[in-house]
Amino acid sequence: MLDGSVLVLNRSFLPIHVTSVRRAVSLLYQGIARAVNAQYETFDFDSWAEVRVRGDEETIGLIGSMILVPRVIVLTAFDRVPRRHVRFSRINIYARDRNTCQYCGRRYPRSDLNLDHVLPRSQGGRSVWENVVCSCLDCNRRKGGRTPAQGGLQLIRKPVRPRWTPVVGVLGGRKGYPEWRPFLNFVDAAYWNAELAER
Repeated sequence: MLDGSVLVLNRSFLPIHVTSVRRAVSLLYQGIARAVNAQYETFDFDSWAEVRVRGDEETIGLIGSMILVPRVIVLTAFDRVPRRHVRFSRINIYARDRNTCQYCGRRYPRSDLNLDHVLPRSQGGRSVWENVVCSCLDCNRRKGGRTPAQGGLQLIRKPVRPRWTPVVGVLGGRKGYPEWRPFLNFVDAAYWNAELAER
């Protein structure tokens, strides 16, 4: 239980990290963080310990009592969103392109997608953010070793390097909990609606 996951928010309620329950309770006890419930109310350690526990909720045993496992905490004095290097990786390209073929516009499970070099490597194309996109198997076969124009295809949008790590980076491959959804959906919208610039 103590090794379970807790979403960490900065003071502006933006997700910045995922930590263990053990660490989250320690931060809560030290006054460095406050627990956040489904109504966005925040609680210090003492008031969180008084929150009534329902029968199906996860708890941690304390001396003489039980405390609800916090699934979301907010840091009391940290405003920044840490800058992260955006790794050029398959999962981050899928996240950038939202598992959508950049030629036909259809969304697919990852198992039905490939990565495609817009300018093929055989024609001097490089493996960089600005030249690699998600492609479904059919569009990838149709394009082959040609440019989109040569293959009779057109890109939906020009591929660019993201300015900051997609939510996937915060989660580190974790599935998450229902309590995390409101905060992750906000970041997802902010990420996809932000203007992306090439570096």
